[in-house]
Amino acid sequence: MKKIVTLFSGEGTNLANLIEKIHLKYGAIVCAITNNPKAGGIAKARSAHIPVEILDHRDFQSREAYDAALVELINQYNPDLVVLCGFMRILTPVFTSQVRSINLHPSLLPAFKGAHAIERSFESDESVCGASVHWVTDELDGGEIILQKSFTKNFKDTLEDFTAKIREIEHEILPLSVIKILND
Repeated sequence: MKKIVTLFSGEGTNLANLIEKIHLKYGAIVCAITNNPKAGGIAKARSAHIPVEILDHRDFQSREAYDAALVELINQYNPDLVVLCGFMRILTPVFTSQVRSINLHPSLLPAFKGAHAIERSFESDESVCGASVHWVTDELDGGEIILQKSFTKNFKDTLEDFTAKIREIEHEILPLSVIKILND
């Protein structure tokens, strides 16, 4: 069975979705790593009996030092794929040059790269919005697109309505992307 390591920073809704749709069906999530000791996703991983590693970025002097420790930790699990699902760190070439990984981003890339993509997309004049899964490269949110899905924005929606639509798409395309890559 193919081995997956996930990286997350927050509540772990996309992690929980991967556990439900992928774990022990298409691949085994052998470890969930977070940079946030208070992340809600820790409990979600542990309840699925997935080992959790907490590597707090605040314990490191630089992004590069953190990324080197992260790469070393990931390599202990020898994964076939690393999946960033809400990992709120900008990764350096120390990571991107050594780890085969994909990222989930809540916009139709190349639009709205970086932080606060949902809010920026919501506030924009764009009529078509969505989410993307892409390969992680040295360029922030700039790697080759694996899968995207869009919807037509309803300008009467609240930010909460809009965010719910983005989350629904994320929960669809991330598992599909992982399955596609593991089967290739």
